[in-house]
Amino acid sequence: MTFSDKIHAYLQLTRFDKPVGIELLLWPTLWGVMLAAMGEAQQQGATAGLPSLKVFIIFALGAIFMRAAGCAINDFADRKVDGHVSRTKGRPLADGRLSAKEAVAAFVILVLLSASLLFFLPIAVFYWSLGAVILAFIYPFMKRYTHLPQVFLAAAFGWAIPMAYVAVQGAPDIWCWLLFIAYMCWTVAYDTQYAMADREDDVKIGVKSTAILFGRYDVVIISLLQMLFLLIMGVVMWHYFAPTSLGITPVFGLALVAMMFAKQNSACATRHSMSCFQAFLANIWVGRYVFALIAIACLWTTFNG
Repeated sequence: MTFSDKIHAYLQLTRFDKPVGIELLLWPTLWGVMLAAMGEAQQQGATAGLPSLKVFIIFALGAIFMRAAGCAINDFADRKVDGHVSRTKGRPLADGRLSAKEAVAAFVILVLLSASLLFFLPIAVFYWSLGAVILAFIYPFMKRYTHLPQVFLAAAFGWAIPMAYVAVQGAPDIWCWLLFIAYMCWTVAYDTQYAMADREDDVKIGVKSTAILFGRYDVVIISLLQMLFLLIMGVVMWHYFAPTSLGITPVFGLALVAMMFAKQNSACATRHSMSCFQAFLANIWVGRYVFALIAIACLWTTFNG
């Protein structure tokens, strides 16, 4: 194997060649950073505020590195089953281009890169980061023991939210945990869509998932989780923006997300693997849009009162 082939294999291992997963972690992390800064400013008597550029960049890089680390350890955990799934049989561990040791080494290096960012944040963030590392390591193995691996994935991805509040405010508050729960609902919903695309293969090889657990109620439960996401996000946005000149306008902005969800669920109702996978991919636009909604609201209230 040439050097360029090896680099390409590592890009596939860490999914840098397919950054959808990075975005699904990046945007919600930045929701947390932006809203934590709003909360910090309001606690100090200001109407609104923005996070420092340093904190914003650190959490963006941390999300990118930890997502890549999660992919590496996921492929290590699935190295013996990916070859039996049509969508994953071309992954570098499944087809032998990389070894299990190389995957673990990539995971360790990426975690260390993420850890190096903590030197620029308060020490309390370091202690909270241990939870993220533990969750990132164990969630790929959960599909062998529970039908709820998507819940562990959501917790692993979402742990950046309380870390952001610790970095900005010193400690998470009730609004942090509501944002975390909303994110959990959304993540379990979209990762169930992802699992629906692989359901037939997963049943054959004995891998568990919420798609298998929910059965014929899959789309109904996904819809309920999405409704919870919208409801909780509406409450969170009301808390942060109702006291400002924007009022509850950002809450109404979530109506577009509801329409996105309706389109996704229409596709998933067909139960076709590719339709479910396309519905999953559509969630990057949910993440982008909600970030844009929050960022614009924060900028507007900071500079217009």
